[in-house]
Amino acid sequence: MQVHVNSNHIEGSARLHEWVSASVADRLDRYDEFLSRVEVHISDENGGKSGADDKRCQIEARPKGHQPLSVTHKAESLEQAIDGAAEKMRHALEHLVGKLETKPVGTGHLQQQLEGEAENADALLQEEFLERQEALGKE
Repeated sequence: MQVHVNSNHIEGSARLHEWVSASVADRLDRYDEFLSRVEVHISDENGGKSGADDKRCQIEARPKGHQPLSVTHKAESLEQAIDGAAEKMRHALEHLVGKLETKPVGTGHLQQQLEGEAENADALLQEEFLERQEALGKE
């Protein structure tokens, strides 16, 4: 799973990107094989001013073969925003995987039965053909 970090109105140092990437990857590690890429967008809503819930983290996960999932969390600190968004994404992925696991899946019994019937039908057709050939040969 690839984790890309984008920052807006926050100084995006390499160390910050590594920390954010590691935090999100650690939280979503269980879904590593299921995800192709994760985009993390962190921003400071009020720029230089401080305030309640002014740090924002949006995580977009791209499951293989499915539509992307997106969650957002706002908090007072960047760490809380990232943890909150990662937890929301974990729940969203858990829900998606749960839905996929409970989807009805064919057991193959009907297919096996149909294949057996097809073999019987072929044998009957062959017998009928041979009987007709014999009847034609006798005439």
